[in-house]
Amino acid sequence: MFSFMFLLLLVPHVLFSSTHVAVVSPQDPVLLIGSSLTVTCSLSPELGLHAGTLYWTLNGLRLSSSSYSAASSNTLSVTLHNLNGSRQKSGDNLVCHAADGHVLGGSCLYVGTPPEKPLNLSCWSRNAKDLSCKWSPGGRGETHIRTKYSLKYKLRWYGREKECENYSTGKQRYSCYIPRNLALFTPYEIWVEATNQLGSTSSDITTLDILDVVTTDPPANVQVSRVGDLEDQLTVRWASPPELKDILFQAKYQIRYRLEDSTEWKVVDDVGNQTSCRLAGLQPGTVYFVQVRCNPVGIYGSRKAGIWSDWSHPTAASTPSTERLQSGSCDSKPSEQNSTLRRELKQFFGWVRKHAYGCSGMSIKLYDQWRVWLQKSHKTRNQILQDDNS
Repeated sequence: MFSFMFLLLLVPHVLFSSTHVAVVSPQDPVLLIGSSLTVTCSLSPELGLHAGTLYWTLNGLRLSSSSYSAASSNTLSVTLHNLNGSRQKSGDNLVCHAADGHVLGGSCLYVGTPPEKPLNLSCWSRNAKDLSCKWSPGGRGETHIRTKYSLKYKLRWYGREKECENYSTGKQRYSCYIPRNLALFTPYEIWVEATNQLGSTSSDITTLDILDVVTTDPPANVQVSRVGDLEDQLTVRWASPPELKDILFQAKYQIRYRLEDSTEWKVVDDVGNQTSCRLAGLQPGTVYFVQVRCNPVGIYGSRKAGIWSDWSHPTAASTPSTERLQSGSCDSKPSEQNSTLRRELKQFFGWVRKHAYGCSGMSIKLYDQWRVWLQKSHKTRNQILQDDNS
């Protein structure tokens, strides 16, 4: 309607005095897509104009005279069939013009569909004090007329209904942020209402406890480095998300990694609350991409886990190549001690891959267990040799 009012400012004042008017009806109709509509422009006799000289435009484009009908010398109508959805959220401008182009009157047409039930409502908290929620519009998401979305929430068993006030715009317009004054240890009921000029609907109600939807930013400063000259291993280190300092909770981490030329990620689930991990069993001389994410657990004594963060940005590193290890050494004949140490390290990490799962098993205790296993193997082999000799 605002765009049409702007057009009216361009018309000479004499045409719109109290006794010289042109009336367009109906005014600002709201219609379903596919509807037909007839609109009339009735002239005051004092204007001295004849209906046969008038013409219509829709959003600035002149309509065919074959759609006009003159009921009298002072009345010209236009009929529109099978209307498409409005191209402007403020309504499509249907305007009646005098022969010289002056605007005599107009109406805004709102053509669209009622809103469908909003979908995929999900919420999360960054610090157990706030709440962010997002949703998707129902159906195809396009009603062609302005639709208002309202996020409502209330305590499940008591308390009054409240509405979120901080709605996002642009690409994130289907989201809202509640910054404060939320209760802990009490479930909330949350839903989204959608309303336009053709109807209203609401999403399913989501019930949640703030402590169950706490999440963090991805771990920061992820670094991936080689483990000496071991060609099948990499060490991953990262910093805890800053939100951990604001909330009394622990965190568990996940790592995933993939080959440079692959799209398939391998996930390490049992990292625990460590901020470092050694990946074993990798291919020598290969570039790997690594990502880490975080999940808060044990918030204020709760046993439930929160929501996984997004993955960190990929960090790349390469394992040493076998050829490089062979040609890169300064000593053409390494000492027997270094050769034995390298052989034992390879045996140890081969044993770890077979007997331990993930990063949490990489500890000095495992090394001790391996030494015991190795000693038993030696004793068994020596016993067999003695039996054979006897």
